[in-house]
Amino acid sequence: MTIAVPDTHKDRRSARPLAGVEAAKLLQRFPPRPRPTDWPVTSLNRADLYDWLRHPDQRLPGTESSQATRMVGARLLLSWMETLPGDTWQQRWLASPAASQQKGWYAHVQAYSRTLGRNTPAATVQAGMHTLICADAIRPDLTWLMANSSRFARPAIQRSRDPEGFARLEAAGCPGDDNVGTASAALLAIAQMIAAYGGTVQDITVGDCLALLQAAGGRKTGTRNARLAYLWLRELGQFPPDAPGSLLSFSNRAGQVSVEMLVDRYQLQCKPVRDLIVDYLNERRPSIDYSSLRQMSTVLAKLFWSDLERHHPGIDSLRLDKEVAAAWKARLATKTIYRRQPDGTTALVTEPRETAPAVKQMVRAFYLDIAHWAIEEPGRWGRWAAPVPINQDEWSAKKLGQRQKSRSDQRTRERLPVLPALVRVAERRLKEARTRLDALNAASPGTTITVLGETFTLPRRTARLDGRPMNAYDAAGRRRHLGTEEKRAFWAWATIEILRHTGIRIEELGEIGHHSIISYKLPTSGEVIPLLQVAPSKNDQERLLLVTPELADVLSAVISRVRSADGTVPLVHSYDSHERTWNPPMPLLYQWQVSGENRQISQHTIRDALNETLMASGLTDASGRPLTFAPHDFRRIFITDAIMNGLPPHIAQVIAGHGNINTTMGYAAIYPTDAIEAHQAFIARRRAVRPAEEYRTVTAEEWEEFLGHFERRKLALGDCGRAYGTDCVHEHACVRCPLLIVSPSERPRLIEIRDNLSDRIAEAEREGWRGEVEGLKVSLAAAEEKIAQLDSRRERRNSPIFLGIPALEQVAARATTVAPSPSAAAR
Repeated sequence: MTIAVPDTHKDRRSARPLAGVEAAKLLQRFPPRPRPTDWPVTSLNRADLYDWLRHPDQRLPGTESSQATRMVGARLLLSWMETLPGDTWQQRWLASPAASQQKGWYAHVQAYSRTLGRNTPAATVQAGMHTLICADAIRPDLTWLMANSSRFARPAIQRSRDPEGFARLEAAGCPGDDNVGTASAALLAIAQMIAAYGGTVQDITVGDCLALLQAAGGRKTGTRNARLAYLWLRELGQFPPDAPGSLLSFSNRAGQVSVEMLVDRYQLQCKPVRDLIVDYLNERRPSIDYSSLRQMSTVLAKLFWSDLERHHPGIDSLRLDKEVAAAWKARLATKTIYRRQPDGTTALVTEPRETAPAVKQMVRAFYLDIAHWAIEEPGRWGRWAAPVPINQDEWSAKKLGQRQKSRSDQRTRERLPVLPALVRVAERRLKEARTRLDALNAASPGTTITVLGETFTLPRRTARLDGRPMNAYDAAGRRRHLGTEEKRAFWAWATIEILRHTGIRIEELGEIGHHSIISYKLPTSGEVIPLLQVAPSKNDQERLLLVTPELADVLSAVISRVRSADGTVPLVHSYDSHERTWNPPMPLLYQWQVSGENRQISQHTIRDALNETLMASGLTDASGRPLTFAPHDFRRIFITDAIMNGLPPHIAQVIAGHGNINTTMGYAAIYPTDAIEAHQAFIARRRAVRPAEEYRTVTAEEWEEFLGHFERRKLALGDCGRAYGTDCVHEHACVRCPLLIVSPSERPRLIEIRDNLSDRIAEAEREGWRGEVEGLKVSLAAAEEKIAQLDSRRERRNSPIFLGIPALEQVAARATTVAPSPSAAAR
């Protein structure tokens, strides 16, 4: 149901984000170098500094005219800084307002120039500033340098500061050096760190790179440059072994944080209860993993107590009134989220919360744990012991499991038949993407090509060292990254194939490495069997899977794709999104190169690639909406298909890595074949012993008579409820008949009948018709009883306990048209 955004939704306190916590921890471990305000060059007097700037080693590339312009700007800047307090040029620069002003900083120098009777252009002041920076006379901070970059700065710093260090970098080769701009961007970031902190390339620390990344402020270009520079220096062995393997998503990751930070995200108002939740989670932390700890903090702090504080301000006790507990359960039963609509728009919708029983279970455990601990430590937990507001039936694990099993089975039965179609679409998309990419690589820049009925125009210039174009423009003028399209099509195909042939989890898919493929020689025949080693994930249970020929082809294609020029699979650092920790470098198969850096393919990218394939397939579900495939659906399909084809359940349990065979059977959407076949056999046996005429075909006359019975049930006051084939035993005295079903709309007419009967009784008594009085009183009593029934039904419907079950007259009737029989037509 689509609804408008309520005021309560707007007023909710948003959770404090944890993004950047990991960055803060890294900066504490690896702080940047201190930035002094006194060093030899910045301490020179004005005349000596002029001589230093005119030295050939300090000249920036360009003509004599441009060099003269730089010197004019430098002299003006030095004159201006002499008016500021400080003993060195760096101290004077830091004392100026321009040091903290990234844009338009030169306006202060221009204003000073006008006091001297000059009108110096901004470009001259900027050129002089870059001259002073390259000469190491002043060192602006990284934020200022990134906002005021110059194309001449990096070559000048490279030549004047550390030519040997930069030569060592270029000899080692920049990661991802197939792009001209990649190495240049990384060298620019290194030059900026030297300009801000001084020293040489060898002096750059991990903290310097972290500070540069932080100064980028999320800007795509600056962030990429900082990551590439860090990766380049790390591969040269310049950083300590405990340095981060990658700075990917440095500003967004939170890492593992304390319980206090997890709870304080939701800004609880009652400090005693906040402290209780923190204490409780700290008590539970040694026995659960970090992912469960985060989930538990969300349930207790957000879904439970924060919700209570929002709707019951001032609440400070776990002892909840029945009305408060009931209202919380009612709010928990639904959730309001943004959902994409069939027309592509996004609307705020409310829908049932499927995890509500699990949330209730966690809150109930919270109450029970405190009550149990209160016996052992009354001083610590005793005052918080309170009656549990959730009874056993409200979170029944059996009901929850049955609902989850029903939903999973429905998804599996809906997706298992269409899996071959999805596989064909994935293969077709990969073939078409490769055809387009091959045509792009074979064409020259600036030409127009036609492939698979599509026309592409190639750009005239490319940044690749090999001269091949990177993208093209289609007939509509949109830029198409055909290389990226081919990569996503390949990984979508590989994901579908590996998941459907192994049934592994998506976490295990991302952890498959080159060393995961091993061989085993059978002791009896000596045959070598390839096996896939699946690393422990959910249950910390390692297992080996047989590699089928189809799976071997897919794994071979993946290895050939990720293997580097020397034949090895590059080592990449992966991030455990559940435990919020970095794993050591491993030769993972699910990796690709982005901006010169080898990265693990994220689960989000895998899901997006699957969704793109599904959209191209055009598959729909029972409601006509586009069919969705979650990676875990392939696991259920694999187990279901294996058991249906004769694999013993206990073997399927081992292959799936389940600790309990009931879990495996819960994944298998097995139809009750035995029950269906037994029921069919029972029906066949029953029909064999009963008279054959009972199973004859109904004639047209009999069918017409059957339908006519229901047509004859319609009466003036409602409907007759007598059974089919029976006659009226009350001689159509319908008001007296208990089988008369009176319609509520006929109540006024029934009242008229009652009043008329009363008048007739009075007339009969007045005239002395004793025999008629008795019969009329029976009819009057029946009429009054039916009026009372109508009133009672209306009161029950309007009462709070009415369940909304429609009455018989509210049920839509079905009209059936039957062709008249030949005999009826003749009549």
